Amino acid sequence: MNNWSKALVASTDTFEMIIKSIGKSGMRIALVVDQENKLYGTVTDGDIRRALLRHVSLNSLVTDVMNSNPMVAHAEDDRNSLLKMMSSKDILHMPIIDKDGILCGLETLQHLIESPIYDNPIFLMAGGFGTRLKHLTKDTPKPLLKVGNRPILETILLQFIDAGFHIFFISIHYRADMVREYFGDGSKWGVEIQYVYESEPLGTAGALGLLPLESPSLPIVVMNGDLLTDVNFENLLDFHKEQGGLATMCVREYDFQVPYGVVTLKGRCIGAIKEKPIHKFFVNAGIYVLEFDILDGLSGESYLDMPNLFESHIKKGNKINAFPIHEYWLDIGRIEEYERANQDIRS
Repeated sequence: MNNWSKALVASTDTFEMIIKSIGKSGMRIALVVDQENKLYGTVTDGDIRRALLRHVSLNSLVTDVMNSNPMVAHAEDDRNSLLKMMSSKDILHMPIIDKDGILCGLETLQHLIESPIYDNPIFLMAGGFGTRLKHLTKDTPKPLLKVGNRPILETILLQFIDAGFHIFFISIHYRADMVREYFGDGSKWGVEIQYVYESEPLGTAGALGLLPLESPSLPIVVMNGDLLTDVNFENLLDFHKEQGGLATMCVREYDFQVPYGVVTLKGRCIGAIKEKPIHKFFVNAGIYVLEFDILDGLSGESYLDMPNLFESHIKKGNKINAFPIHEYWLDIGRIEEYERANQDIRS
């Protein structure tokens, strides 16, 4: 078993503390215990996402979002028993307790089976000009700007490789030869890389029409080539499969505080005054899972952004899912974000 003690949290912890704890431990679960390590409940990625969709306050206690009746195993259960239980219930984590109900371990499906290999195509969008980064992209395409000791796009590529993906397509336009020269055919990393060249910018969805794919049986994962994130791509695919639908968009909660007192009127009278209210929104995080059917009608000859593609299908009644992410996420669009990315890597 792994170092499960990293996943321990107290019932007095807040929702915000739990999110940070799960992100820091890398365990994808929090185990809520008392002072004697008796298990109160668990909090998984799914619990956090459901709470975020309900706009649960970050100051709420963990008891407001946890699963208070999780499935558990006992210390005497062997590996085969654990694997059978977890596979039958599609559970990724299994707390282990002793005869007194005291937590004594945590098993994960990932540790019980071999590392998975995913045949889903990965499409990385790397053709933009990066004009908001000014002089930095005058001679270098944004995906090749270094964060830490490697280019942004290489960091993204390695994340997917570590998760078990091996089939990649990269869209290129600005300084295309530099991207192609750096990444080659992917053999340097033991994967396959093909390129989709945009003779003119086609937008985040338009380039999908150029993909040299013939009815793949697995969903396609699409990601902007200027993002840094700790999103678990396996979780994302599992979510998409469970929800069904034509596509899934990763969304990120964004808060905006009005810097003034907001006045509500009733006719010519003041009905209420709310001082500097905070409005919460979900914004597009630039990561998608697409069924192949959504590519029908995309010629690769006209400009189209992903939100417009999704809106057209929503109007037709097709199901588009939202996958809220709470993990680290940074869109490197401006100088400030690029500087922050390098600071985050160092720290």
